[in-house]
Amino acid sequence: MWTVLYIAPNQTTAHRIKDFMEAEGILVRLNPLGLQVEGRYTNYEILVTEAEIEEAQEVLHQALQVRQYREIRE
Repeated sequence: MWTVLYIAPNQTTAHRIKDFMEAEGILVRLNPLGLQVEGRYTNYEILVTEAEIEEAQEVLHQALQVRQYREIRE
């Protein structure tokens, strides 16, 4: 069964997280939500299998920390 890991604010962020998760060997699905603005959805659910949710949460946490670190350094 698939469960929501995170709701990304846009398609670009959703695909970045998906790529990061898949690089770690985690299966990911994206589900568009909300309104379409200029042909794109405004939010995306990032779904992972229930069996991988804990690992995916750790990977997501690491990814967000790396992103914040990079933003601080720039």
